[in-house]
Amino acid sequence: MSKRITGGITAPKGFLAAGIHSGIKPADQLDLALVTSETPGPIAGVFTKNIIPAAPVILDQQHLKRGVGQAIIINSGNANAFTGHDGYDHAEEMAHLVASQLGIPRHYVFVSSTGVIGVPLPMPALRKGIPKLLTCLCSSGQGDAAQAIITTDTRTKTIAVQQRIAGKLLTIGGMAKGSGMIHPDMATMLAYLTTDAVINQKTLQKMLHIVMDQTFNCISVDGETSTNDTVLCLANGMAGNRTIRPSLSAHMQFQKLLHEACHCLAMAICRDGEGATKTIEIQVTEATSHKAARQFVHTLATSPLVKTALFGADPNWGRIIAVLGRSGYPLRPDRIVIAFNQITIVKDGKGLGPRIERQVQKIMQRPSFTISVSLGMGIGKATKWTTDLTYDYVKINASYRS
Repeated sequence: MSKRITGGITAPKGFLAAGIHSGIKPADQLDLALVTSETPGPIAGVFTKNIIPAAPVILDQQHLKRGVGQAIIINSGNANAFTGHDGYDHAEEMAHLVASQLGIPRHYVFVSSTGVIGVPLPMPALRKGIPKLLTCLCSSGQGDAAQAIITTDTRTKTIAVQQRIAGKLLTIGGMAKGSGMIHPDMATMLAYLTTDAVINQKTLQKMLHIVMDQTFNCISVDGETSTNDTVLCLANGMAGNRTIRPSLSAHMQFQKLLHEACHCLAMAICRDGEGATKTIEIQVTEATSHKAARQFVHTLATSPLVKTALFGADPNWGRIIAVLGRSGYPLRPDRIVIAFNQITIVKDGKGLGPRIERQVQKIMQRPSFTISVSLGMGIGKATKWTTDLTYDYVKINASYRS
């Protein structure tokens, strides 16, 4: 059995972290973070599918080809995206500054940025800040690091889980940022995971892809995706376990532990959605295929009309029906069943009346609940987590740059 522990990103053996104010954000706001391992090890990464990726994403994709990492530097307040050749040079310089200070190869350093798009990085501030950042590295630096990577987030997001697997105690730590521009295939979110497990890079990379599709790619706040999205998982092998391989039972146990860490961070992002007051799990079952189910749940999770009804606690099931009808896959209206938690509101092609709607309205006033849609046409199923759409979301994004 796994257990939650304290320590966040530095909970696994051999990891240090720090976060400082470097001058990118206004005074006293932390804006530069660093995570390092005592020893290099395999690193896995998954990145945005946006066809205009930020400079750090392009750099990290190049470094990932070597499959080894030892440090991750992250700045907030500036995305270093759509900044041309200078932006890539700046990302490279960030990696070089960290590598030279640590005495490690430059390709061992991974770089992330988050914030406003199209503004050059203030490199003089970073040239001064990075040496200072390294002097702050410590095993208790995870809190400052988690604070330094956030933008519109209202709180930090961290996790540490631990489990004895094949006789060895293995630990996974993590931190993430994300509040708006959140949608499957990732969005303006960053997540970093560390582990002291011994695992080869190809196994870790494949495992991270699988877990990503079950966690970070199952949340949607506003249907938007961004240019900087990055998830990295760095392993240093200091737990001394037998190498985790697909053929071993330890593989599935470790994958479940990684899933737990990622799921926790993904849900923290969803709960902190910009202006959100509610987190809703949407389940679609009995679709003609899993692909169809994913499309139905995607359309429901991103519909402004559905999400505003969720905010207003309006049991307007007609909006759900309308969204299902435009999802692009066959339906039998007389077979559709819609329920909020365990209260069925639509069955046999019709609503069940005002009394049931009043019960559902009470459910919709809760901070979290489940909407279940059964289509009665096959075995396809999919689940996604989303938020309501509120006045505050508009306020936050109408004045983001100010």
